Amino acid sequence: MTRVAAVDCGTNSIRLLIHDTDAGEVSRRNTIVRLGQGVDETGAFATEAIERTRAALADYVEEMQREGVTRVRMVATSATRDAVNREDFFAMTRELLCRIQPGAVAEVISGEEEAALSFAGATADIDPARGPFCVIDLGGGSTEFVMEGHAVSTQMGCVRITERIMHTDPPTADETAAARAFVDERIAEASDAVPFADARCFVGCAGTFTTLSALAQGLGSYDPARIHLSEIPFDRLRDVTANLRSKTAAQRRGNPVVHPGRADVIAAGATVVEQLMDAFERAAGATSFVISEKDILDGIVAGLIQD
Repeated sequence: MTRVAAVDCGTNSIRLLIHDTDAGEVSRRNTIVRLGQGVDETGAFATEAIERTRAALADYVEEMQREGVTRVRMVATSATRDAVNREDFFAMTRELLCRIQPGAVAEVISGEEEAALSFAGATADIDPARGPFCVIDLGGGSTEFVMEGHAVSTQMGCVRITERIMHTDPPTADETAAARAFVDERIAEASDAVPFADARCFVGCAGTFTTLSALAQGLGSYDPARIHLSEIPFDRLRDVTANLRSKTAAQRRGNPVVHPGRADVIAAGATVVEQLMDAFERAAGATSFVISEKDILDGIVAGLIQD
């Protein structure tokens, strides 16, 4: 029996997956820390953002110790690629992760590696006959698009768009229009690298997509088992995204399936999803997303087990 852990630290959240080679998944956790707070504007991590992340990671390390984890890999994505004071972040992760594995420290991975790991995790439980797959990993600072042999990372995400464009609560029509134009430009960039027209199944992963699935299904609480591999028609999703954008963050926070830390940025995430639907309809005649609860964490674990 071997227990390994994967940690993914993105712009909005830090997440943990502990896996046992015999028993399978032991624990999966998500904590909103907003590490990328202000990075798009200042180019640096805020002190309080690093401290929030430190507290969450320390909690995860304690759980790893209780569960007997012997190997850990932590990846850091969009916000850390952008921050000038990222060495402060690395020092903090080294101090904590070395309690599990000597020499362990967070790694800044490229958008392309992030995309490949997300693809491996997101498609693990989907019938291969449904492919070719296009996986979309919509994060806080970036969004990755990946198909077999093709991957690209774009600088759009729910936190980045909220801080840069959608300042009003709820966003105004002008802000929404500006966000749509910004997203369309990023999708056009992605389409130069990833052949959307060749995809038969579009797979959405990460918090915006999973939350939208829960809302589209009318769940009374966040239920990963019902969200994983759910297939949500575009028409239903458009109703959900429009409704989300019309509400204030406080109103969104009142829905039990919306994480309180996601409520102020999910209108931007919903706008990204709307533009993705338009693009995939045009390119491939797509009519739905398959939503995966598995993602980059599962891809990291697979790599740890194989090594």
